[in-house]
Amino acid sequence: MRFVPVLILCFWSLPLRLFGQLNESDTLALQYRAALGGNLQTGNVQSLTLTARLDFSVAPGGRWAFKTQNTSRYQAFFDRKADNDFSSRNFLYAGPQHRVYPFWMAFVSTNFRRKIDFRYFTGPGVTWQVLRRPKQVFKISLSGVYESTDFAGQAYNYPEYDGRENISTWRATMWIFGQHTLLPRRLNLYYEAYIQPSLEDAHNFRWMLDSTLELPLWKGLSFQVHYQYSREQVVVTSVKSDDSILSFGISFRNHP
Repeated sequence: MRFVPVLILCFWSLPLRLFGQLNESDTLALQYRAALGGNLQTGNVQSLTLTARLDFSVAPGGRWAFKTQNTSRYQAFFDRKADNDFSSRNFLYAGPQHRVYPFWMAFVSTNFRRKIDFRYFTGPGVTWQVLRRPKQVFKISLSGVYESTDFAGQAYNYPEYDGRENISTWRATMWIFGQHTLLPRRLNLYYEAYIQPSLEDAHNFRWMLDSTLELPLWKGLSFQVHYQYSREQVVVTSVKSDDSILSFGISFRNHP
């Protein structure tokens, strides 16, 4: 839980402003989103869940932009830890107002359920804005990264990795990103997905889908359905390759 207090302090220093996704090509010099939630249950079932998210981007003058997306999740049942995860995704863009622009990205993460003690990957890439309209955005990104992962185990579903606590590889990444208003002012869809094959081993790949469907209700208040699915092909023995989360909630955003 060491990451949660840091994020909470960050949330207290910013007004709450929620977005479906942050778009680095928007003309706003500053965008930000903060969310904090959780639940505590006692009695016959004892559980504690804490979730926190802080995203923001800065784009002074439109010549460059920096975007960071940070999440933290903790969950325990009867004092038995089920999740203690942290993820920070960071991008530096050059000329994000152009149709095609380069970037550098750096990700760090941990994942208790997948027995990942620490992971990072970093490298350059390029984004192509296929569609850019006030209510419709679609982008494709390609990049190459170097990745290093420390696992809490030495036995894997692919025996050729057995005996190693660290697996490092070069990866290619294909990323898609979209924002769409499906019905005028009534239904919004936000999504991003990526696939990351290893350039050294065909077994070692992963992919992820993150999507949000937003139904505006009244004066900035919206009902949201969020779905995330991820697959990690190489995992420690006893860990499943697939994970998914479906959640519902209410959000508020104070911009048009």
